[in-house]
Amino acid sequence: MMKFVEVEFITKGIKISFVKRKKEIGRARLYLIWNDLHDKPYALLEDVFVDEKFRRKGIGTKIVKKAIEIAKKMNCYKIIATSRYKRKEVHKFYLKNGFKDWGKEFRLDL
Repeated sequence: MMKFVEVEFITKGIKISFVKRKKEIGRARLYLIWNDLHDKPYALLEDVFVDEKFRRKGIGTKIVKKAIEIAKKMNCYKIIATSRYKRKEVHKFYLKNGFKDWGKEFRLDL
């Protein structure tokens, strides 16, 4: 008989905050994920956000660059950022910051 066995927790999350006068005005989460196909983890960049009053001032770029720096430091072999199809400005932002339009994401809401 075959069965599933949960062996280990293999994800690590890091919150990156950009703060001005003790108030968070920007953030992102970086998740490091290990799998059995590679000997190094990959990074998933999520929840990239900048307060509307502070947008278009380079803060988002600074946050993403920091995430890339951390991913490199953690020896990741790639970093992935996702965005919905309709968010064209976000797509341009990621392309401007060195990401490539690489594939398609599939989702199942639970």
